[in-house]
Amino acid sequence: MQPLIDNARTFGQRPEEFAKLAEGQSPQVLFITCSDSRVVPALITGARPGELFELRTAGNIVPPLASAHPTAEAATIEYAVEVLGVRDVVVCGHSHCGAVGALVRGDDLTAVPAVRDWLAHATPRPAGAAEDPAVTEGVQSHVLTQLLRLRSYPCVARKLAQGQLALHAWYYEVHTGAVRAHVAQTDTFEAL
Repeated sequence: MQPLIDNARTFGQRPEEFAKLAEGQSPQVLFITCSDSRVVPALITGARPGELFELRTAGNIVPPLASAHPTAEAATIEYAVEVLGVRDVVVCGHSHCGAVGALVRGDDLTAVPAVRDWLAHATPRPAGAAEDPAVTEGVQSHVLTQLLRLRSYPCVARKLAQGQLALHAWYYEVHTGAVRAHVAQTDTFEAL
């Protein structure tokens, strides 16, 4: 913890670098990814403060839209699309994902009921080989499922129909740093 505290102490000693951020934000991208500490969107993309609007959830899950009890995830997506006017949404899964691995393997999650119930939103169960520690196929199929789920959000569907929004599926390899993007024409994930 001490290195984090030391950095936080010196971080605010450069106010000239941050003054403009007080004027507001206008990110062009909503970046939806996993809560995993090895996945750092700004590091992966090189984004500076104010350039990415982030939504991080266990397993980069986009939950079903529920009008009776809106989720924080739905509110974040709606805000990014309707208020901030993002032009792109990236759903980025990653190798060695514990959440997707648990789904692929069918792990017993009774000891962590909140995790179990959250992962139930990942339906259908991702395909993939249970013996693959990187769960590559599982994560990639899961990312595509989350893109489909995003399309069911009315604000996203409307902006897509108007040509004002684009959706992207990415796969990040934590063990190499490589990023692959889904190419619809070939239905494969290829290097950016």
